[in-house]
Amino acid sequence: MIRRSLRAISLLALLALVAAACSSDLDREPIPFDEASSNLAELADDIDWIDEPVTRAATVQFEDVELSDTLPPISQFPVVVTAPGGADVVSVEIFASTEKSGSDTDGWMVETAEEFNRAGLTLADGSRAAVEIRKIASGTGYEYIAAGRDLPDAFSPSNHLWIEMASTRATMTPVREQLVPNVAGIVMKTETADALRAEYGTLDAAALINAVIAGDVVMGYTDPFASSTGLNFLLTVLDEFAGGDEARLVADDVASVFEEFQRRVPFVALTTLQIRESVERENGTLDAFVMEWQTYVNTDSLRSGFEFVPFGVRHDNPLYAVGSPSAAQLEVLELFGDYATQPRSSDLAVRYGFEPPAYTSDVAVPSGETLIRAQRLWKDKKEGGRPLAAVFVTDVSGSMSGARIQAVQRALLSAREFVRPDASVGMVEFNERAYRRLPIAEFDLNQQARFVAAIEDMEAAGGTAMYDGVVLALSMLLEHRATVPDARLILIVLTDGETQDGLDFSDVDETIAGLRIPVFTVGFEANLEELGRLSSLVEAASINANEEDVEFKLSALFNAGI
Repeated sequence: MIRRSLRAISLLALLALVAAACSSDLDREPIPFDEASSNLAELADDIDWIDEPVTRAATVQFEDVELSDTLPPISQFPVVVTAPGGADVVSVEIFASTEKSGSDTDGWMVETAEEFNRAGLTLADGSRAAVEIRKIASGTGYEYIAAGRDLPDAFSPSNHLWIEMASTRATMTPVREQLVPNVAGIVMKTETADALRAEYGTLDAAALINAVIAGDVVMGYTDPFASSTGLNFLLTVLDEFAGGDEARLVADDVASVFEEFQRRVPFVALTTLQIRESVERENGTLDAFVMEWQTYVNTDSLRSGFEFVPFGVRHDNPLYAVGSPSAAQLEVLELFGDYATQPRSSDLAVRYGFEPPAYTSDVAVPSGETLIRAQRLWKDKKEGGRPLAAVFVTDVSGSMSGARIQAVQRALLSAREFVRPDASVGMVEFNERAYRRLPIAEFDLNQQARFVAAIEDMEAAGGTAMYDGVVLALSMLLEHRATVPDARLILIVLTDGETQDGLDFSDVDETIAGLRIPVFTVGFEANLEELGRLSSLVEAASINANEEDVEFKLSALFNAGI
């Protein structure tokens, strides 16, 4: 039991150290904080910002909003394999996780489904069998099932955890428990592993714990509301602290220990694919991070110099029917299950990386209700008792007029529902100048009323001085930290265009990197490369959004604790 508990502490503590030493978009080490703070003060003095706080309080309506309530139209998630037409065709739609419904080595199910449709297999009554594949992240697919919206005929997430959760909302009928094998794991730099072995004689739990205490390991993790690997990690940690007893996974004592470690846990990535892109962009400067095996072996920058340590439940990519499909549709799914597991398809899976190391999990898959409670525990404890301060920086330039500004307003109003009332929130707007619309204050009823009023009063006109708005918001956050030293600070930028006025990226990049304040960006058909550079300075997320899905994506950021 002691060894089991130590292993749990090592996993959780490792993941608690993501933030401070995370890599930057710069080719050199970030400048010291004091120098960055001084630079920021000079920049703030130079920009022509206006203090124009909202002067009224709007009526605030409280609704019990779930993330599934903000889901965009299902058309936002592409059908990557279309079933052939014809009166004699019986087709089924499958929600498939992104590591197998994408392109290249992430396209195993796409190629398998296309071959299946071309094969012309028939049902007992002579009808032709066909499948459609919709590319959708496992967590998002679950949200649609939970909402009872746009239900697929079948669901193939990365692991069984989502199946258990979905079974609380819909009938889930097994077709195949495994389509292709995969496992989640901790990826660690070889030099880090070698150093630990040299010091402690082995790479075991005790060595990892001591490395964490010494601050020698920097690790990344993914959001358990969106990422299969992140959800698996959360389960693994809680399971270890609960001694493998499902009844204690969300017990008060387990939650208390979890909160203690969460005090040092920042947000890193929403999905495993995002963390892969981050690793490639940053040349692998993280010491350790969580990732699926199939993603690991297909990441060029990880081909040498890293070790993979499996953890948690297996990622066997099950296939389950959803709801009450017809007998003919179940027959199609059985045919597809057979086809997807035949040698030809299995060989393709191996070529695309679905051949993980031998691994037997000692973590049991709990009930869906328990997993949902575990997510809620994470949401409640994610700040580790630290206060959160966030500033929204919103583009109100002329190009945002009409549908775009209306979409931003809806998104911000929805995001409000996912902000804890003990957090502190402020707002900055920018066009050709930056405006402080809402000074940072605790998000109580009065501040929420002012926040809603500021949103309702948004009008789009003028140019685009994004970095002026960023500088003003960062200044507000540093001023807040002076009174709340342990606050976790974040900044969220919503914009649709490139900077045309005021400061540019080269004026602020060193300063932002040195301040170590994450800048999350949500771009509307914007220069995503530049927004990605801005977010990567302090290892935040850059999200591509449109009028249809910005409400869901911004709400998801706050639901996960950005």
